[in-house]
Amino acid sequence: MNVVLQQHLPSAQGEWDFDFQAWPLAQAQRWRVVLYQSAEQRWAAMADHAVNPMLLERLEAEVLCAVQWLEVDSTVLNMALQSGSESFRAMDALLGADNAATPVATLQELSALQLSEQQSPLVRLLDSVLHDALQDGASDVHLECKAMGMAIRYRIDGVMVDVRSLNDPVAAEQLVSRLKVMAELDIGERRLPQDGRFALRTKGRDIDFRLSIIPSVFGEDAVIRILDRAQISQAQGALTLEALGLDAASRAAIRKLALLPNGMLLVTGPTGSGKTTTLYAAISEVNTGRDKIITIEDPVEYHLAGVVQVPVNDKKGLTFARGLRSILRHDPDRVMVGEIRDSETAQIAVQAALTGHLVFSTVHANSAIDVIGRFMHMGLDLYDVVSALNGVVAQRLLRLNCRHCTQPVTVTPEQIHAYGLTLDATQGHRFCAGAGCSHCRGTGYQGRNAVAELLLMDDVLRDLIAARAPIGKIKAAARERGMKTLRQGALELVCQGQTTFEEVDRVTLAL
Repeated sequence: MNVVLQQHLPSAQGEWDFDFQAWPLAQAQRWRVVLYQSAEQRWAAMADHAVNPMLLERLEAEVLCAVQWLEVDSTVLNMALQSGSESFRAMDALLGADNAATPVATLQELSALQLSEQQSPLVRLLDSVLHDALQDGASDVHLECKAMGMAIRYRIDGVMVDVRSLNDPVAAEQLVSRLKVMAELDIGERRLPQDGRFALRTKGRDIDFRLSIIPSVFGEDAVIRILDRAQISQAQGALTLEALGLDAASRAAIRKLALLPNGMLLVTGPTGSGKTTTLYAAISEVNTGRDKIITIEDPVEYHLAGVVQVPVNDKKGLTFARGLRSILRHDPDRVMVGEIRDSETAQIAVQAALTGHLVFSTVHANSAIDVIGRFMHMGLDLYDVVSALNGVVAQRLLRLNCRHCTQPVTVTPEQIHAYGLTLDATQGHRFCAGAGCSHCRGTGYQGRNAVAELLLMDDVLRDLIAARAPIGKIKAAARERGMKTLRQGALELVCQGQTTFEEVDRVTLAL
């Protein structure tokens, strides 16, 4: 045991720092030992002239490394302990002030009991529409004005479903006004589109709703997007690529792209195709706590533990481009941009990918290769784009056969050939379809599965894209390298008995 005699502690303002994380302040005060950290060494400073061997073993076991003992004057040690105590009290006061200044908002409860107690018929109607939408698993509620009232429709599993009709134009107008009040919009403005948000509480969790209102021929139409943040946040362990239903090859390729140290991973598809959820799943799988991960989204749809999430606020000037610039000054390892909408955001994202960051983002395009055309349209240098780009995932969601009423169906050889399949390839497969039951509202479908088309960049594809080769030539080269199209992935689900040819045509007919 080596004890260095020293009359003064090294300066904590320079290369030395208190280490109250490895050796808490309470322990330091109890044992009268302060742990210091320098660039190469940990030092345990004490005032007693005799070193306690048990204390040495205890401290080294807690900090998980050897320490150099340092004997100092007791007055100096007391000053160090006093300084540490004052800093902790200041932090406690600051946290207490923040908590006191942030009141907990009380949200309106949305439940069957609250509906039965509601006195206003109009409020009861709107609350019941939202309550039923949550019960049915709808992603959107559509309120569409017509000549004599309003049609109320849900989007369930990506398909519109008629729910009820309101045959009273005055009540329809009041229903939209009620929504505006909830979202704090201008109820007097009826000629311009308006967007807002509101939140309700149901079954002990908060549900966020995004509201969009546009003027139409017969009044104002409203669409309410349902964002159940707790749906995924409460089951972080289930937020994986397996939970999305992607096939094994797609999962392996996305994981490989998500583990790269730099570059760009893009997910593309139409609105509601699960792009953001796929990125969340990829980030959750690589979020080990060793990397700094920051996202900028509009809005933050689901909360991810251990991830810094920044919401876009256009009214205050916090755009994707401005937020992304600030994020890069926070030394992130991985960055997620909710959507690349404009050339400025695209340029910053590409430069971030080229300078050592791994960038995740979404782009609206019909296929993986069409993403290249989107970047060309934004005026970006193709050489920079292909240098930064690691891969593109094009995604769609297909409805699955209802597990309660699915049954085998007969498929003719003509149908098999019409979809580009062969009898040998389908030999032994069982084709199924849902007959329709109360569980699936008579549709034969319940739940959805993701299918993906992956464009994995290599030198050949980069050269073709940078040289502005014809799209057909780029697609041929990608297929030679094993790219499976969205339609091929969808047909595989048919052969597995999970969905139908009709659903494949609905989602991928033009691809």
